[in-house]
Amino acid sequence: MSTLVVSAFVTLDGVMQAPGGPSEDRDGGFEHGGWSVPYADEELGRIMVEQFAGIEALLLGRRTYDIFAAHWPQITDENDPVASKLNAMPKYVASRTLRTVEWHNAHLLERDSTGDVAQAVAALKQRVTGEVNVQGSSDLIATLQRHDLVDAYRLFIEPVVLGTGKRLFAPGTVPAALRLTGSRTTGTGALYCTYERAGAPEYGSFALEDYPEKAREMKLTG
Repeated sequence: MSTLVVSAFVTLDGVMQAPGGPSEDRDGGFEHGGWSVPYADEELGRIMVEQFAGIEALLLGRRTYDIFAAHWPQITDENDPVASKLNAMPKYVASRTLRTVEWHNAHLLERDSTGDVAQAVAALKQRVTGEVNVQGSSDLIATLQRHDLVDAYRLFIEPVVLGTGKRLFAPGTVPAALRLTGSRTTGTGALYCTYERAGAPEYGSFALEDYPEKAREMKLTG
């Protein structure tokens, strides 16, 4: 069974729409495409190389597949570790409109007679080993979150606020606690944080009657 990992560039207010260019995704009249580009640096490059080294397969929505398939096959330098990995690895595309996919080793996600994408991804997780990674694909991610199929996140959190746009954790996401498994800061002030599922959220209270015990736990009192 595989682990499903979502990788995303996100703003401080959680927006993940169109990080790489003005025309990536203009849904909703989004005018901030390309907001992530100023935060790319050498450290980000090293992180990307490390990240892709451990990925066994890619899962993409149609829009992200179109963007990637138009770009990465044009980079044929065998010494480029990201391009080489992307062009070679299996890629599964969730689309109701595409009938064929031309990128090397790309496959349309197999669905049953109901056409349900969540069931198809659950089946993919069962038959593929290693890490299946989702890049971009905000609409697909929202579906995966609603069906509790995401096992971990790798997030590039960048110091910019946009106030509008598609967010990583959209309404309908299944509540879940996450455990921080790693963090790094790049030279541009971006944070690279990795999280894994940690069960259901836990709850407490800072109400007056509960405060003394919580204050001791926080070492605010002796």
